[in-house]
Amino acid sequence: MESENLCKKNSNGAQVPDVNLFNKDNTQPISPAWIAVFSLTMGVFGLLTAEYLPASLLTPMASELGLSEAVAGQTVTVTAIAALFSGLLLPGLTRSLDKRIVLLSFSALMIVSNLFVAFSSSIIVLLLMRTLLGIALGGFWAMAAAVAMRLVPLKLVPRALSIIFSGIAVGTVVSVPLGSYLGGLFGWRSAFYAAAAVGIVTLVFQWFTLPNLPSQRAAKSTTVLKVLLRPGIIVGMLGCVLAHMGHYSLFTYVRPFLEDTIRIGADGIAMMLLGFGAANFAGTLLAGRLMEHSLRWTLIIMPILVGVVALLLVLLPPSFTGHALLIAVWGMAFGGVPVAWSTWVSTAVPDEAESAGGMVVAAVQGAIAAGAAIGGLLFNYAGISGVFVTAGISMLLAGVFIALLVKVKAIRKDAGRAVVSHH
Repeated sequence: MESENLCKKNSNGAQVPDVNLFNKDNTQPISPAWIAVFSLTMGVFGLLTAEYLPASLLTPMASELGLSEAVAGQTVTVTAIAALFSGLLLPGLTRSLDKRIVLLSFSALMIVSNLFVAFSSSIIVLLLMRTLLGIALGGFWAMAAAVAMRLVPLKLVPRALSIIFSGIAVGTVVSVPLGSYLGGLFGWRSAFYAAAAVGIVTLVFQWFTLPNLPSQRAAKSTTVLKVLLRPGIIVGMLGCVLAHMGHYSLFTYVRPFLEDTIRIGADGIAMMLLGFGAANFAGTLLAGRLMEHSLRWTLIIMPILVGVVALLLVLLPPSFTGHALLIAVWGMAFGGVPVAWSTWVSTAVPDEAESAGGMVVAAVQGAIAAGAAIGGLLFNYAGISGVFVTAGISMLLAGVFIALLVKVKAIRKDAGRAVVSHH
């Protein structure tokens, strides 16, 4: 009977946890809605899988559409750019709307995008549909932390976010081999049909599990800039950029590094990257547990581990087994970085978690672009070892920067609310 009292029907009549039952302070739900959390994981997985699909399908896409591979590659670029801007703008534009409807709309956009890409014969349609995907991706990611705070009690938010963002790790690992496999068997369009099918399953699951999430207050004109100007936020976002940028400098050039150092072919590299992805998934879930003990140390240790691995890959004698283990450690360490920063921003700015989430999306997308660009310059002037040494040192410095300058609010198990750490 008690469990029945903690449930109610959403707008489609399904029984879901009533996340509007709050504690005495009327700030946090008293009953976690884990099924709804898993539905968000499916959304992240579907969006990330669709984002990276073209990376394994550029050649057949370009050939059939009569394009160069460079032009076809812009289908990934426009998605990232759209995600950056939607992450910044959509939280404010949708502030007064029921977040359940907003999230369902993002899943619907994912389906429409993938279906039209599969049917398209024009680069204009292709780019437009990939832009729609970016809008859904950026908006979904930006709102994830804010929605998680309404689905579970605050002390469980790190665990919820680690579950949600595990969809990033799985999507990143699955997208390239899935695209290659389906593209080889049935043609490149089949991969996007499969992505649309994932979107349909996600939409149905969310329809029946997400509770109503009406706006908790009247819409305000608070902008991302105003949130950014709050004390400590700019420094924190700089730490976020540094913790991501070095990684993407490394990861962009991991294949030429492995080819140059241990002389392995495509199959060996695929095995190593599969190990990276599996460890990345495990690291995402592990970070949820670590953050419940210390968010601050999770933020510090993860980039330092990546930096140590990067330097060891250069300094240790070339070895397939040794490099494979180091790359797995790298994957596990970085798995916690995105979820840790999403948790940081949700505790640093709990009253504007959606706008703050948009800042994290923009910071990560900017770090991806900057990391790849800086890595390219280093590659040209210092060689592949120069990339790994420089990026490794930068990740160590990122950890030091976070330890000394970033203010972190710890999550107390006993109080169930955020408190400022004075360390």
